[in-house]
Amino acid sequence: MTPTILRYSAFTTDPDGGNPAGVVLDARGLGDDAMQRIAAEVGYSETAFLSPRADGDLDVRYFSPLAEVSFCGHATIAAMVAQARKHGPGDVVLHTQAGRVPVTVDAGFAATLTSVPPRTASLAAADLDALLATLGWQHDELDPALPPGLSYAGAWHPIIAAATRARLADLHYDFDALAALMKARAWTTINLVWREDTQTLYARNPFPPGGVVEDPATGAAAAALGAYLADRDQLPASRAFTLHQGHDIGRPSLLEVAVPADVRDGVRVSGTAVEIVEG
Repeated sequence: MTPTILRYSAFTTDPDGGNPAGVVLDARGLGDDAMQRIAAEVGYSETAFLSPRADGDLDVRYFSPLAEVSFCGHATIAAMVAQARKHGPGDVVLHTQAGRVPVTVDAGFAATLTSVPPRTASLAAADLDALLATLGWQHDELDPALPPGLSYAGAWHPIIAAATRARLADLHYDFDALAALMKARAWTTINLVWREDTQTLYARNPFPPGGVVEDPATGAAAAALGAYLADRDQLPASRAFTLHQGHDIGRPSLLEVAVPADVRDGVRVSGTAVEIVEG
């Protein structure tokens, strides 16, 4: 079969901003090899493949150009906006390899996903040293108020907070060395952040395991960041914050994150998406 492949950019209203994702709204009949081939041909950091279920929910799988990933936030937002444009807005439950992910798309076609129950963990000192070495960062360039850690909301991400915006902006890393380290540790992206204030953060996400130098917007990492901040009692009173990503690579993105009082209920990540029309 030759499926229809849509292209949407998530966490933006501008096709030249945000993070592009491929979307296949009906992937029934596609095998693993076919999905991997399509994702490689599309060339975006992820392509989402949806398959309707008898119970009205959707199965979804995510492929980068190089490998399948358990969960992808920006491709979820892109796919659900594309789905809503065709079938109408509303509530949908996605069945991912990471678990059930409810998504709501409102009448204005803004989407909100609720992550699987998140988890946090410490980052081993040796892993931090290796990670900083690949980035070319020094320990004294990190924010002492936000110590390095690991967080999961569908995929694992080290979270490294820079002390200054300039440190975050100056990113030149060893692609092969970081890819090898991340593969060995099963990390999906590295979530590099800088906190402007309690309600505003900036992020950059290297993604060499997927063959991508940097993700312009990373919904799974945003959800993981929400869980990390909650675990360290670093959320504002509203338990919500805005995350800016992609500015340093010319694809500005805006992600809204909300963390419930009981983080086990899942972190909510909201954003818009716009179709990319080629030609």
